Amino acid sequence: MPRESAEDAKRVQQLSAEARMPSPHLTIIDSRGTVTITDADDVSRTLHTDGNDDYLKIHDLPITAATVRDSGHVVVRYKVEQGRELRYTYTRETAGPKLTVDIQFVEGGRVADTVRRVYDLIGPEDPFPTPVVTSKTESGAGGTLPAIPQPAAAPAATPNAAPPEPFNQQPDAELKGLTRLGIVIEGVGAQAASCGLTEASLQAAVAGKLKSAGFTVLTNTDEDSYVYVNVITGSLSTGSCVSRFDVTVSTHTTARLSYQPSPVLVQVSLLHRGGMSAGATAGHAAAVVKGVSEYLDEFIARIKAANK
Repeated sequence: MPRESAEDAKRVQQLSAEARMPSPHLTIIDSRGTVTITDADDVSRTLHTDGNDDYLKIHDLPITAATVRDSGHVVVRYKVEQGRELRYTYTRETAGPKLTVDIQFVEGGRVADTVRRVYDLIGPEDPFPTPVVTSKTESGAGGTLPAIPQPAAAPAATPNAAPPEPFNQQPDAELKGLTRLGIVIEGVGAQAASCGLTEASLQAAVAGKLKSAGFTVLTNTDEDSYVYVNVITGSLSTGSCVSRFDVTVSTHTTARLSYQPSPVLVQVSLLHRGGMSAGATAGHAAAVVKGVSEYLDEFIARIKAANK
């Protein structure tokens, strides 16, 4: 079997993250021959509906997609890697009015998992609602697509219930006011050290990047907002090093969950990116630090934009 490349691994991670963590709203322009989809991060992709390949760049990652119209649906096939694809089917329901987005994880011609999103169609001045997402794992035999589960009905409103508390619905509103961050580094052990990567060097790089951007960096405190970096490193039989790294900006808050009567303390992931680096031992540590730093640059730009 062909060995998965670092680029293929990044593509799998990126597209899977989009499917599992949907954009809270979408802007779709459907014109003759093309469909343009823009997510909540203002990332747009224009797809030609003639069935030919479109060569896209999503977060600087090259991705191939083929789009067709089929019985009133728009079907987009993202080619993840050899033998694997993500299949999106967009359907506008006139009865709602709603937009359903059915996502199928296809491996070796069989559907391994399915996800359904349901969006309300809104006007430009309406507040953005939250999409309903359901998922189900099925084996799928002989290439037959399994049925996609229907989302659960919303609970009936409680008489005389208090109206929901208003909240800031601007993009990246949760990042506004974020100026102090702790740092947590995990996973950098003996295997990483043998590839030249140490926890101290990685922490110094993260702290330097944040301080140069004007953040107050806190150590040895219980700061509730922090940058979390997790690295898993291994070695190949050829002597090369391979590291998977994830960078997350997290915070804690109290929230009243729908299935509990009292507020509880929860961890919230504000920003997340993950990637992989592989290569000779000599330059491996520098490559991992560079990848982590590039993700931090993205996060810093979004936080600064939210604070303008």
